[in-house]
Amino acid sequence: MLTTRHGVRVLGPEDLPEFVRLVARDPVVNVFADYRARTTNLEPRWLGGEVWGRFLDGTLTAACHVGANLVPVQATEDDARVFAERALTRGRNVSTIVGPQEAVRTLWNGVAGTWGRPREIRWDQPHLEIAASPRVDPDPGVRVTTMDDLAEVYPACVAMYTEEVGVSPESGGGADLYRTRVSQLISRGWSFASFDHGRLVFKAEVACATPAAAQVQGVWVPPDRRGEGLGVRGMAAVVELVRRDIAPVVALYVNEFNVPARRAYELVGFRQTATFATVMY
Repeated sequence: MLTTRHGVRVLGPEDLPEFVRLVARDPVVNVFADYRARTTNLEPRWLGGEVWGRFLDGTLTAACHVGANLVPVQATEDDARVFAERALTRGRNVSTIVGPQEAVRTLWNGVAGTWGRPREIRWDQPHLEIAASPRVDPDPGVRVTTMDDLAEVYPACVAMYTEEVGVSPESGGGADLYRTRVSQLISRGWSFASFDHGRLVFKAEVACATPAAAQVQGVWVPPDRRGEGLGVRGMAAVVELVRRDIAPVVALYVNEFNVPARRAYELVGFRQTATFATVMY
């Protein structure tokens, strides 16, 4: 495949072993890119996008996932500048730039003048991990959901997404696609919830997973039930279930300003290992 003067080219299936070695340098921080590579074999038609690799002296040293999300992988500031230059040649077709803070900042600085004003930028998002039993007793009512729970789980997912992102996932005719995504997570055994007399009072999902780690998303408690410890005990249960059945390390990233959530994760036993940033369009 053609390599540019900066050593960048689109990766394909033949590059998978080297790419897996690259993400293994930090398999928890890179869990999203690792998961996408393993499930698509780096085939662009399955990725719904591309993965760019940067080669120095014939060795893959950094990469960038380019799909709905632009995600730098093991990218230095110089790598991120090069990826930003390539991104400018194709125009913006991503909804977010997300990943380690400094690489995202450099990417954003490189494309900002052309890609226009984002809807929101969140520069400080602590990336948290736990690789041991939780420090608090888990909620025994938290369980893996089934398709019978969809009527409760789906509106909770919509509410959480809208609260977190500021836009409903159903806007612009996206309801069917989003319902399919939620249903897929349930079918994989990646959706967890607890119920009180049939009403969902806590939920979380695994967004992606590899043999090394699982990334949790969508942690949510209904507003009228917050302050009862449901999130703390619920997350403790999710940690136990995920570490037992999916992956040995549980990771997530949280907004710096979300003090209650950060406190809850700290009580469970999560520790910060990196700082992420997200640019949202």
